[in-house]
Amino acid sequence: MKDEEPQIREVIEKWIRASEAGDLETVLGLMADDVVFLRPGCEPMRGRDGFAAASRGMAGKMKIEGKPEIQEIVINGNYAYCWNYLSIKITPTAGETMNHSGHILSVFRREPDGRWLLFRDTNMLTAVEN
Repeated sequence: MKDEEPQIREVIEKWIRASEAGDLETVLGLMADDVVFLRPGCEPMRGRDGFAAASRGMAGKMKIEGKPEIQEIVINGNYAYCWNYLSIKITPTAGETMNHSGHILSVFRREPDGRWLLFRDTNMLTAVEN
């Protein structure tokens, strides 16, 4: 299973690069149809369509820069989890840059075609002083 760890790292890096580029279609291609996102103080965001709707509402309104620091990846069969520390800089087209950071726990699922996709994600990102 250790040889599959680079594939999961690549999904994370690709997600960050696509997010920074505003490439929503690439990001959507990295998640399962039945993905669930858990966020502090919010209802769960369910499904790729839910993520797409939320993201399209913000398109062109901000620039995102991210820096993941992977702490641990564990693979067990067709599932893997990754504990990550993520720092994000969000710069709205009108307004001041906001910084968020915190721990992320992501679950990936290996699809029948061998690709690893994000299946469940929970983040504990909080605002930090600029």
